[in-house]
Amino acid sequence: MYFSAVSAGIPGKSCKDDKTPNFKMQEILHIYRLYYMSPGASQRTFPAYFLEIGADFSSREHHRKGSRIMPERIVIALGGNALQSRDSGATAEAQLEVVKKTSGHIAQISQRGYEMAVVHGNGPQVGRIVLASEAAKDVAPPMPFDVCGAMSQGYIGYHIQQALKYALNSRNRNYPVVTLATQVVVDRSDPAFQNPTKPIGAFYTAEEARQLERERGYTMREDAGRGWRRVVPSPIPRRIVEIEAIRLLWDHAIVVACGGGGIPVVENPDGTLEGVAAVIDKDFAAELLAEAVGADVLLILTEVEKAAIRFGKPDQEDLGHISLAEAARYAAEGQFGVGSMLPKVEAAMKFVRSHPGKKAIITSLDKALDALDGKTGTVVTFA
Repeated sequence: MYFSAVSAGIPGKSCKDDKTPNFKMQEILHIYRLYYMSPGASQRTFPAYFLEIGADFSSREHHRKGSRIMPERIVIALGGNALQSRDSGATAEAQLEVVKKTSGHIAQISQRGYEMAVVHGNGPQVGRIVLASEAAKDVAPPMPFDVCGAMSQGYIGYHIQQALKYALNSRNRNYPVVTLATQVVVDRSDPAFQNPTKPIGAFYTAEEARQLERERGYTMREDAGRGWRRVVPSPIPRRIVEIEAIRLLWDHAIVVACGGGGIPVVENPDGTLEGVAAVIDKDFAAELLAEAVGADVLLILTEVEKAAIRFGKPDQEDLGHISLAEAARYAAEGQFGVGSMLPKVEAAMKFVRSHPGKKAIITSLDKALDALDGKTGTVVTFA
């Protein structure tokens, strides 16, 4: 039986060690994906026979590392629309239905053989948790802001785990999904603490916003013409505390990490960590994670298919492939909205600046596969 060596996973053995099969290329690809892209596959030696017959695994989905073919690594940053629709309610049940649709898209990417981690935002969710905690202050002590962020990681991660595992199973892909509560170290002296910019929670009218400022001391700002929202500090992420755990899990599961940008903590002189009231931008956290795990692609998913300059004007121009220098020029010109597209572009710029030869993609959830195929999206590269 010419499958014997492959099925047994014997190091140094390949199809050629048995009788050479007369396969079509797609059959070889099928065997490869079934066995060499299953959990633990990155530890397996790639069959020499596949290499000798000239099978082309040097495409976007794989790269060679020594004598092995390695799947491309992607860190996916999910935008708010991937968790909650404008047309749906703010209930947990409504959010889960949106996450199920999102998980179908992520499962398609996984099915193509990419290795991945998933980072998500939590602005609306952590805002509601804070509101609920404050509203119940007469019967239960309000939870600190960092604890509310941790709570949001738990329940959003639970939704993604449940929905994504089912989406994978529905595609006959038996692969674990795990959520890791993730702390991210920020600088205590970060100027963001003096200038809150990160929107969280629900949208309010101008009158409601003024009332919240008076009664609760919130900082409220208008958010891209959609209404007024509370804003909190958004410091730059410096270090992922649980990065070693993420690396250990990478070869065995899809990891949901740095949820909501991570639980923001500062490090004290004695080495202890202390939570702070802030929300880290999930795009910057995803970029930091992408660097730390050696990702090939930073995939930032949002509501629009492409970033644009002169957005909303008659001469709006959607951006396809842009270089780091072009992205920097557009950002300096103020072409991207603060708190919306700007952090996505800045995260993309940081990733390619740190790793020339790799790329960042900004696109919509439903166009993710097309963007990975080079058919759409804003692709940022060093040159």
